[in-house]
Amino acid sequence: MLEGTLVRLRAMEPEDLEDAYKWVNDREVTLWLTSLRYPVSRKDEQKWIDDAPTNSFGDVRLAIETKDGKHIGGINLHRVNPEDRKAGLGIMIGEKDHWSNGYGTDAVKTLLSFAFDEMNLHRVWLHVFADNERAIGCYQKCGFREEGRLRQEVYQDGRYYDVVLMGVLETEFAEVRNGDS
Repeated sequence: MLEGTLVRLRAMEPEDLEDAYKWVNDREVTLWLTSLRYPVSRKDEQKWIDDAPTNSFGDVRLAIETKDGKHIGGINLHRVNPEDRKAGLGIMIGEKDHWSNGYGTDAVKTLLSFAFDEMNLHRVWLHVFADNERAIGCYQKCGFREEGRLRQEVYQDGRYYDVVLMGVLETEFAEVRNGDS
């Protein structure tokens, strides 16, 4: 397990299915996720969990739980590229009563520490809706900087949304981490 201040990041377990299934089918939870547009069946969510490889350099999928053991979301590193020492990051806090309480920020910082200290990555990137101010604030607290903007990239709810590309380098994260001390 990876220990943060507020959360633990652990391997996904079969008992995580019901929570995950509920979250991926809750439009309020998935509203700002660029990859979840359509309803997901229990079978497909089970397959996603079952098909998760044993966490390895190429694919890191972890459950987020509070220090008292409540499963509240998931976080991952994807498209890991060893030659360029980079990976994409995705996160979902599914338990809405845990939104805006620092759990996402702690989960991201915990995973970034692992990515830079143990996986020897140099850069972690992500995509975020430009209108998702809460997420952008979280990522900025973790050292991410805006690197570009994909104009009118996603069509949903009758309009187009810009998507922001953000990234953090290991040296930038070290500054954030040292500032926390």
